[in-house]
This record gives sequence, C-alpha cells and structure tokens, in this order.
Amino acid sequence: MKNKNLYNYILGIADNSLILGQRLGSLTGHGPSLETDIACTNMSLDLFGQVRSYYQYAAKIAGDNRTEDDIAMLRKEREYVNVLLVEQPNTDFAYTMARQFLFDVYHLSFLQELQKSKDLTLSAIANKSIKEVSYHLRFSSDWIKRLGDGTAVSHQKMQDAIDGLWTYTDELFHQTEADKAMVAEGIGVDVTLLKEAYYEKVKAILDESTLQTPESKWFQKGGKEGVHTEHLGYLLAELQYMQRAYPNMEW
Repeated sequence: MKNKNLYNYILGIADNSLILGQRLGSLTGHGPSLETDIACTNMSLDLFGQVRSYYQYAAKIAGDNRTEDDIAMLRKEREYVNVLLVEQPNTDFAYTMARQFLFDVYHLSFLQELQKSKDLTLSAIANKSIKEVSYHLRFSSDWIKRLGDGTAVSHQKMQDAIDGLWTYTDELFHQTEADKAMVAEGIGVDVTLLKEAYYEKVKAILDESTLQTPESKWFQKGGKEGVHTEHLGYLLAELQYMQRAYPNMEW
C-alpha cells in the first residue's frame, strides 16, 4: 500500500468514533428520559456518519477493492486502533456521560486542528463534523454539571465515573508511528500539543460541577497499538454479527 501511514492514521481517527458510536447506539430505548434517549441516539448517528466519510477515504487509499463496510466490520480485534476510553461499557448513565465528556473535550479540539490539515479530504471531514461534536460536548458537559451538582447520590455516581475513567485519558495524547509521520507531512494533528489545554478544560468543567479532578498519574494505554480491554471483543461480536453471518451482503 503506497500510503500506509495515511491509511493507518485515518483508522486511528475513525475507530474512536465507530466504537463510541456503537456504545451510544446500544443505549437506544434505554435512556433515562425520551429526550435524552433520542439525543444519545442522534449522537451515535453523528459519529457513524463521520466514520463513513473516514472509511470511504481509507478504502480509496487502500486501493484493493475493500469497501467501507469491510474496513468497519471485518477486521479482527487487534486490528482496531481506538483508544481504550471509548470501548468502556455503559456501566450506568453517569459512566456513559463521563466517558462521552472526556472524549468530547478531546474530539472537538482535535477536529479544530485537523481543519488545518494539508489533506483536503481530512480537512473537509473535520470542518463538517465540528458542528456536531460541538453539540456533543455541550450535551455531555451539561450532564456532568447536572449530576455533579445535583443530589448527593448523583454527585457520588458522577465522581465515581470520572475517577474510574480517568486512567484512560492520557492515551488520547500518545502518538503512533503513523501519527508522527502524518504530523511531519503537515497532514496530521500533533496531539501532544493538545494535552495541557485538554486537562485545563476538563478541570474547569469539573470544578463548576463541584467534582474533584482525580490526582492519579497512573494511566492505561494500548488501544492505539491494538491491545484492548476485554470489553472490545464483546462489542465487536455484536457490531460484526450481520456482516459475518451473511458475507458479502449489500444493504
């Protein structure tokens, strides 16, 4: 493959949205209220829409007759390179919103920088996606505040969620070899430069929500290299079932 680094770089972006979209999609019909249920479903659809654009571009780069569906559905677990954060389960509504919030803060700042990419396709996808992700962040931030500064029970549930998911945040700013190569070509985003502002933004929202920012410096990693938690395998079993049960099926 001529542009292997670019292909792998796109997967590194798209897989995050695919897995998070699947997590949100599985909540359809299970939200705490009808309005919130619909909002989470729409956010899932936003992410899948972005994913289609990324995978269509990746399939074009691959140039080996693979389709966007092949790339999305027919890879093995170790071939997915999403961060560990997005594959964490929907433990409860607090965890779901905390996971969304911790990713949204990163996702929006990432897309704002990706707009500047020399790759016009990636720049266009980022530009189109920013409005959606801005809404995602506003939605998840509002729930962080509502639950954090709510009842004693909701406050504790949200604090537990933030504490439990904090260990997965640092991986957002790790660079793969493909990341480094694309940054050098002016195509990719240097995520290491986003880290300081990310934690400042997160802390500001947590402070406003009367929540404590975790002080732990112990972080988990591996997702960007294809080493995942046990949760991803179960998620992929559901995500890939139709494609594997009915090979070459067209929708």
